[in-house]
Amino acid sequence: MNKFAMYGKLTAHPGQGDALVQMMLEAANLLDSAEGCELYIINVAEDDPDAIWVTELWRDAEAHAESLKNENVLALIQRCRPLIAGVEPVKLRPVGGKGI
Repeated sequence: MNKFAMYGKLTAHPGQGDALVQMMLEAANLLDSAEGCELYIINVAEDDPDAIWVTELWRDAEAHAESLKNENVLALIQRCRPLIAGVEPVKLRPVGGKGI
């Protein structure tokens, strides 16, 4: 199995969580038609509204890398940067389970 998964924790500057969530939902909409994107879910931590978790599943790592070259995705990343205080990516290699 060559699938690629990633959890990304985005920590917004205090009070900017809602604005960052809205932008990340825009990212999800952009990825609706992205080749190789199988899952892209925006989550908010119940105990911290400024902690946004993104759950991603891709056909493979190359499809994920290719998505980061899309000019609309790049523009949205630039718009998000001022809201983000920290980023913690966790890259994963799925090995099986329900939904794969």
